[in-house]
Amino acid sequence: MKAKLLRRLAVLSAAAIVLLSACTFRKTQNDGDALIWGTRNGYEDFLKLADQTYPDIVLDYSPYAGPNRTSYDWAQMRGDDIPDIFITTRNLDPDLAAKRLADLSGFDFTEHISSGVLDQASVDGGVYLLPVNGSVHGIYYNKTLMEEHNWAVPSDLTELEALCGQIRAAGMTPGLVGTKLNDDPFSAVFNVAKTDWLSTPEGADWEQEFLSGGAPAAGMWETAMEDVQRYIDMGMFSADLKERSNQDLIDEELGNRRAMFFTSMLDVSTAELPTGDQLGMMPYLSRDGSKNVYIYQPSAYIGISRRLTEPGNEKKLEDAVHLLSLLYSPEGQAVFSGKLKPCLLSPLDNEEVPEDALIYDAWQAQQEGRIAPVTYTGWEHVLYDMGKMFKRWLQGEEGLDGQTCISLMDALQTSYLSHPDNTDVCESTANFTLEETAALAGKALGNAAGADAAMIPVASFYKKGDLLSAGISGKLYKGMIDADIISAISPGYDGEYAVLTMTGAQVREMAEEGFNLSGKGEAYPYVLVTKGGASLEDDQTYQVAFLTRSYTKQAGELYHARLEEGSFTDIFREWLKEQQSVSPDGNPWE
Repeated sequence: MKAKLLRRLAVLSAAAIVLLSACTFRKTQNDGDALIWGTRNGYEDFLKLADQTYPDIVLDYSPYAGPNRTSYDWAQMRGDDIPDIFITTRNLDPDLAAKRLADLSGFDFTEHISSGVLDQASVDGGVYLLPVNGSVHGIYYNKTLMEEHNWAVPSDLTELEALCGQIRAAGMTPGLVGTKLNDDPFSAVFNVAKTDWLSTPEGADWEQEFLSGGAPAAGMWETAMEDVQRYIDMGMFSADLKERSNQDLIDEELGNRRAMFFTSMLDVSTAELPTGDQLGMMPYLSRDGSKNVYIYQPSAYIGISRRLTEPGNEKKLEDAVHLLSLLYSPEGQAVFSGKLKPCLLSPLDNEEVPEDALIYDAWQAQQEGRIAPVTYTGWEHVLYDMGKMFKRWLQGEEGLDGQTCISLMDALQTSYLSHPDNTDVCESTANFTLEETAALAGKALGNAAGADAAMIPVASFYKKGDLLSAGISGKLYKGMIDADIISAISPGYDGEYAVLTMTGAQVREMAEEGFNLSGKGEAYPYVLVTKGGASLEDDQTYQVAFLTRSYTKQAGELYHARLEEGSFTDIFREWLKEQQSVSPDGNPWE
């Protein structure tokens, strides 16, 4: 290990903060000191490379298999219960991450990361979550057609307006915005604002204040909305009234030369159109060309738990640093790239991008700091409605203009913030174990089903190739429970549940055997709860509620499974709302 790394380990160990809770993942059977990697999904090829490079590093993985990993990642973060290597798709709370994660800024591997990426990841001078890599977005155009007409790629709005006039004269639509999904009109407007003030420190401060209700859009958005109107008036932001998919729009409109430009947060799978024409990408253009920007959307973020900086965890920290050093090497980044990922941009500053690559200009922009992060985090609850509003503006709805949209932005955010019941459903008074969470879910399901008991399988360990998407794999933590948390801990399969008819003896036998859908490897344990805490008599018959697909086909046939329509997520949400607060030893099912 390099001297710098040794010094870094010593400093981190000396400055360690004692954590009150520890990660509760079951360790690999072969080694109780296994390093816990957050998720294998999307990292399989890298983990193969890591195993070849560092065969002595033993890894185990998070058993989470629910439908909302990002929300659960941050629930774990708030509960101080994260894996050793924390991976998430969005950086929802940089300040909290700075409390829970080790500062990566002093490690050798950060020396190879673009300064622009490090600047965006910095929190008060420290770096706690780094983008693994990401997609770069701008405005697509038919490069071949531009070259045939000897049209130069414009560098500011004035040049773009002149070019759009020539495009219209040639019988084409200058540009289109996909409107099948509301995300695209939202992004189109916000990305134009980033060529003005939204990508500045003042813009970042405003965004945080607006999301918390401390600042209005009025008084800040006027010039940006004027620029959006210019994009509309010149024909760059024409709405697709047929509402085709983004890829269809590129193939049919740009490919068949009916349009020149296309604006969307779309990762194309190839830089070649079906007709053989080549795609190009240019930035969102500012008024004078001095603030032209591309938009960067990280595929994921990665960090190291601060717990590894505590005395006694030196080996695990060393292993974690080895893995991140490999991840941020040319060899590590290469496993994520390929011919089908022409929009992928490595965070490395020594990455070589061919001049004819779709992202060559964006890569240069990254080196020069002319790249801005995508707007999404924090806007989730109003993004759909704002996107719908901007879509109507692009479609030319009468009475909608930039100033009206500013007023509606304020109204939508105010309405959201004034209805906390839209998000907060219940309060958890303590941290739950996985088994206690499953018991709570069983009470809710059994009550809704009118059953005598409920059996819920739990993902108490990681099982390669057979994750428990039909059971409970996430825990509740102390604090407010909102709709996102409920979704995160609910099983991946939803829409129905089942009631099986069983004797008490059969229930206990099944509970002892556990749930093993594939019939291979170790079975996942069941958590059994009964109405009123009653004991089950061996020969008496009972109605037992199960989550969908949480029992084998043979058991369903043997015990006459009766399928019932009903979303467990909805059932759980309504039951929690009735409880108002929950605790591991409370909330009896009477």
